[in-house]
Amino acid sequence: MLSRRSVRIKVMQLLYMLNRDEQLTFPDLMKGYEDGIWKTYEIYIFHLYLLLKVAQYAEKDAEIRAAKLLPSDEDKVFSPRLYANPCTQSLANNVDFLNAVQQYHANEELDDDQIRRMYQGFIETEAYQKYMALEEPADQDHAKVLLELYRFLTANDLFVEMTEDRYNNWQDDESLVVGAMKKTLKSMPVDGEFYKEYQPSDETVQEFGEQLLRKTCQEDQALFEVIAPNLKNWDADRVAVLDMIMLKMALCELLHFPTIPTKVTLNEYVEISKSYSTENSKDFINGILDRLMKKLIKDEKIQKEGRGLME
Repeated sequence: MLSRRSVRIKVMQLLYMLNRDEQLTFPDLMKGYEDGIWKTYEIYIFHLYLLLKVAQYAEKDAEIRAAKLLPSDEDKVFSPRLYANPCTQSLANNVDFLNAVQQYHANEELDDDQIRRMYQGFIETEAYQKYMALEEPADQDHAKVLLELYRFLTANDLFVEMTEDRYNNWQDDESLVVGAMKKTLKSMPVDGEFYKEYQPSDETVQEFGEQLLRKTCQEDQALFEVIAPNLKNWDADRVAVLDMIMLKMALCELLHFPTIPTKVTLNEYVEISKSYSTENSKDFINGILDRLMKKLIKDEKIQKEGRGLME
């Protein structure tokens, strides 16, 4: 689930914390990195479980309707299909998944009233009404309504608040989690340890992320000394902290990560700067990195493996 861009952002944020807090040590950063990487995966587990709980409220709804002294025609024909279908049940009865839910504490401190309110909001939607009108829905229909439920939830203030209260990285990782959730729901019914597909991979987390964090920290001064002479018309002390951190990270990639194309490195940090730094940062980052790259290539300081990686 984690992309290299998301790993770059987490490394950048940790380096910014180090710049702001002199008490932080490198072991502190590494622990923060590992925790942050797994938090993204935990949100995915939490969202799957919360979606399951909202769907499960259909059973409670059925009980309430059945207990009415004067049930309406709608009450009489109501079915808890949202929960009692093969796709939702494949999640509800997946022991491996439920163990993961407990492992990451996704089932703790959930507000039943908030779950009820989200459920009641969803059953008013056109997507739900069309689903319930189907006489013999197939698995693809059940999967589709669960996808619609998740779309509804991600736009719901209660759902967003519940997520943000637990995970301060939600805004950074929203697109990753939503993408993984959509892929999972489209593939329902699920079985086995399906969720492990989205665990952080060693290649992305360790070989790339940990090394990028370690190298950028270890060579902080050396990286600065390479960057500083290329800041034409810029005072190094006046460069925004985040911009300098991104320049150091990018330079570290250019010099120490032979399998990452130079153009990818440049483009990635320009894109990250658009979301995390000042309005003018993208042009500044682009200009300095382009200048650095050309000089380093001319001086044969950049060594890449494979054809086309220097373009």
